[in-house]
Amino acid sequence: MTRAVPGNAILLMYRVYRNVFPAVHNELSYWIERAKLIPDEELRSQALASIEEKTFHCEGGSIYSVLSRGNDKQAIRFIVAYQTISDYLDNLCDRSTSMDPDDFRMLHESMIDALTPGNPLQDYYQYREEQDDGGYLHDLVKTCQQVLSEAEDYHTVKKQAIKLGKLYGDLQVHKHVIENERIPRLQNWFKRYQKEWPELSWYEFSACTGSTLGIFCLVSYTLSGKMDATLSNQIERSYFPYMQGLHILLDYYIDQEEDEKEGDLNFCAYYDHEEEMKNRFRYFVERTHEEIQRLPDAPFHQMIHEGLVGMYLADRKVGKLSNAKSFVKEMLKVSGKKATFFYYNTKMYHKLKPGREI
Repeated sequence: MTRAVPGNAILLMYRVYRNVFPAVHNELSYWIERAKLIPDEELRSQALASIEEKTFHCEGGSIYSVLSRGNDKQAIRFIVAYQTISDYLDNLCDRSTSMDPDDFRMLHESMIDALTPGNPLQDYYQYREEQDDGGYLHDLVKTCQQVLSEAEDYHTVKKQAIKLGKLYGDLQVHKHVIENERIPRLQNWFKRYQKEWPELSWYEFSACTGSTLGIFCLVSYTLSGKMDATLSNQIERSYFPYMQGLHILLDYYIDQEEDEKEGDLNFCAYYDHEEEMKNRFRYFVERTHEEIQRLPDAPFHQMIHEGLVGMYLADRKVGKLSNAKSFVKEMLKVSGKKATFFYYNTKMYHKLKPGREI
């Protein structure tokens, strides 16, 4: 049955809480049970931790399933599996027993294979000590491949999806190597793209590659049966770099204190001062707004845009940041009224589910 894409925030949130989130949790319950069967203790621990700590990623990504117009179940199945791969690999690289870029590259080949139905499964752990996951990562990849193989128009978006997937994988390799190699690698990587995106700094470009939203948008529209070459190209332009960049910069913004304590790379740390960061965030908000008006269902994409701002800034971690109050006020003001709606809606959600974090 074809279902209309919600055009206002109340309808969207009703559908999300009533249909989308329960379906996400159902999918995640399966993957949790699957992860519990992983023989290797380290791999099992990281698989379970990645789901427990990053459920919000699957919840947020699965909002795109409403674009599938009745194929929500398949869209959510893909999004949860693909995001679970992403979060699992992030844990394996972040808390790694390895600092080998070949290892990180091989692990992330799984995300390209997941976007390529028919690609043979590979030994993604071949460069690391831990090997035996009982087929967990292969099953995640096969789940993605199965959904995409049944989507008639996937060939129309495959090029764009793989391009975004490869950029994501490149970022994960460069940012997880030994500390003194990270910045030079990221800067050299950006030189290949600087002519195309001269208005971005190397750290902003890196942030733009670190989101899976463009892939979820492409796949969900494909499952709706309304995909063509013009739309696939427009989705790529509308989501990359600005929507994806805004998403990840917000993610880094709320993690600043945590990352400083842990000594982790945080792209917000490379702005010269608070005012520059505020101005650049404002620029990303404005450019995102401009680009998504070119998409069908523009009110939906605008809600995602404003929702990102509202939901991230409502995170409890923001209260620990210096100058957070003025930053939040400015970002909500420039982002639009719905950003404020999502901000207070998310704060209420956190109160009802006190253990949940973004």
